[in-house]
Amino acid sequence: MANEVVIVGGGVAGCATGYYLAKAGVGVTIVEREGVGTQASGYSAGGLNPLQGAGIPGPLGPLAIESFRMHRSLWGPLGDESGVDFHPKTVSGLRLASDDSEIEELQETLDIFEAAEDFSARWMDAQDVREVEPRVASGFSRALYTYGNAALDSYLFTLALSKAAQTMGATVRQGAVTGLKRTTGDRASGIALEDGGLDCDVVVLASGPWSAEAERWIGSPIPVEPYKGEILRMELPGPPLASDLSSGHISLYQRAEGLVWIGATEERRGFDREPSQSARQTLMDGAVELMPAMSEAKLVKHTACLRPLTPDWLPIIGRAPNLDNVYLATGAGKKGILISTGMGKAVADLITDGRTELPIEPFAPERFL
Repeated sequence: MANEVVIVGGGVAGCATGYYLAKAGVGVTIVEREGVGTQASGYSAGGLNPLQGAGIPGPLGPLAIESFRMHRSLWGPLGDESGVDFHPKTVSGLRLASDDSEIEELQETLDIFEAAEDFSARWMDAQDVREVEPRVASGFSRALYTYGNAALDSYLFTLALSKAAQTMGATVRQGAVTGLKRTTGDRASGIALEDGGLDCDVVVLASGPWSAEAERWIGSPIPVEPYKGEILRMELPGPPLASDLSSGHISLYQRAEGLVWIGATEERRGFDREPSQSARQTLMDGAVELMPAMSEAKLVKHTACLRPLTPDWLPIIGRAPNLDNVYLATGAGKKGILISTGMGKAVADLITDGRTELPIEPFAPERFL
C-alpha cells in the first residue's frame, strides 16, 4: 500500500479521493492551484440525480446509483467528521410538458423511477400542478412529479470532504503543478511545481477541465475539454418553491440559503469563465416562461464555471496507461458531484488494494489510446 499520495486538483473528485485514502490510513497531499472547490465543484447546483442524464440508462447507470447510495450513507458521518453542514436533502421535482413528444419522453422517465428502489413518480394534470405550485405558467398540459433525487450545497460538500480528510492527517496546499518527476519510464517519483516539487509514492490527476494539460506528462491522451455552464441565483418574493421545476432546458431549484437557482447553460467556450449577458438573458427568459413570477425576482449572484467533458460524456477513472503509480479521476461532466463518491472510493481502492468492487470498467483511460 502507498505511504504517500499526491492528488493534483482540489475539486470534488480530488477531495473525495483524498477523503477515502485518508480514511484508509494513507498519507495524502491535495495540491490545488486556486483553492478547494473554487471551480465547477463550487458552483454546481448540487443535484444528485442517479436515474437521469448522459450515460443513464447505460454505462454510467450502475456507478451513478452506487455513488448515490454512498452519498446517502455519508450525510451524517461526513458532517460530524468535518463540522460542515452541506445541507443534504431529498427533493421532489416537477417536469412540465407542453406537447405529446415531451409526454412520450417523460413516460420513459416515469418507467425508470417506478422500477427503482426508493424512488417514485406519477403524472399530474394542470390542476394538480397548480395545487403544488400555483405560480407555474399556464400552457402546460401535463407534468411528471418525481421523488427520491437529492441535492446538497456542492461547495460545502467539497469543503467537507477536504476538512474531514485533513482531520485524518491529509494536507491541502496551494500550488501550480507543472509536471511529473520521473525515476524510471513507468513510474513517477512525485510532482514538479512552479516553486519546487513534492515526492510521493502515487500521483492522482484530478484537475477537471485542465486535465488535458497532463497528457504530455503521462504520454497518453486525456481528452477532457471545458464545458461552460452559467447559473443565476435569485431572490424570489413569496413562499419558497414547493418542488424543483423544469421544462425544456430551464430548471428552477430551491436551495438552502433561500434563493431560487436558475440553471443551466451548456456551451463550448474554451476556458472562458466570465458570466455573460447573453446567458443571463436566456436563463431569465426561460425562467419567466416557466413561472411568470420570476420576473419579480432579484438577481443575487450570476456564476459561470467549467465542467470537465470527455468525447463520450463518460468519466475517466483508473490507472494511467503505461504508468504503474499514476491514476486519473476526471471527466465527469455534469455528473461530477453525484459520482464523486464512486470515483474517489474506486481510485482509493485501486491504490490501496489493487482492485475495486465499484463498476468502473467502462471508464478506463485505455479506451482513448
